[in-house]
Amino acid sequence: METVVADVIAIIEEGRRKAINAVNTNMVEAYWLTGKRIAEEELQGLERAEYGKSIIKTLSRALTTKYGNGYSSAALYSFRQFYSTYPKNEIFYTVCRKLSWSHNRLIMRVENAKARDYYLQEAAEQGWTVRTLERNINSFYYERLLTSKDKETAIKHSNTLEKQRTEDFIKDPYVFEFLNIPQPIDASEKDIESALIENLQQFLLELGKGFSFVGRQYRISTELEQFYIDLVFYNYLLKSFVLIDLKVGKLTHQDIGQMDMYRRLFDDLKKPEGDNPTIGIILCTEKSETVVKYSVISDNNQIFATKYMLYLPSEEELIVEIEREKEKLRLLKEKNLKEEKNNGD
Repeated sequence: METVVADVIAIIEEGRRKAINAVNTNMVEAYWLTGKRIAEEELQGLERAEYGKSIIKTLSRALTTKYGNGYSSAALYSFRQFYSTYPKNEIFYTVCRKLSWSHNRLIMRVENAKARDYYLQEAAEQGWTVRTLERNINSFYYERLLTSKDKETAIKHSNTLEKQRTEDFIKDPYVFEFLNIPQPIDASEKDIESALIENLQQFLLELGKGFSFVGRQYRISTELEQFYIDLVFYNYLLKSFVLIDLKVGKLTHQDIGQMDMYRRLFDDLKKPEGDNPTIGIILCTEKSETVVKYSVISDNNQIFATKYMLYLPSEEELIVEIEREKEKLRLLKEKNLKEEKNNGD
């Protein structure tokens, strides 16, 4: 009898979920079609601003009288913007309808069209909640991921398929504001590691697609010694283990050497046959471009050094950080082109 009750509850819950999703889909479609109709009517007035305002005011009064709240002038402007952002039927019907109005309203306010398309696809495919989507937009998730990819492709020997696939999953910087570590920051590597594990769900969301947690202070033993890796994950999309080493302070060549050794040990002792090589990520509060440039990182497809931040910076601070990385990229590309030219001569 208990099994029957559980099965029926599951059936009803699934039915309710589908009903809610259907209502949501139909309302998102109604808002888009409303925006389309407003845009069409505006064209009749030769896109005069006064005529457009008049249409929206008239509609708002009529709809509010019939349906109550929810159809203010501001709401109708949003519907108009919704249609203007996605005027093509195929984009709206294949992606936008999969998301709630709250999702769509956040995404359509993103000015960068490529970033907007990215958030649209990822929110739909990964099932991001509205809260997760809002955090990712506010923390420039797309720009951080793009900067990391550009950085790696600017380095020599980075044009292999494996490298390009791996870098798609690495961001720079990572933002761990969800740890709520107060400023000024006075936390040890152990404190930060513990806080990340206590907030594992948020940590996994920040890491990105395909990550699953394997272990903390993961022991790996040889015949003579034992080593402990801060954090070990597995990425089922890359089909590879991912080792993470946390560092408070500036990146050193010793940090890179240690990660290189851990990665090699893991490949020899733990990696299943058929898996891709193990990836090593050193998370540090401050990177040294000189150390990165003249270390094994510059020639190694599986080791990354990225910065992490323990607070959500302002939009201005994030823009400065991203522009700084872009300038480094520009100089690095110029240097590589110059070296290639000299080698060709």
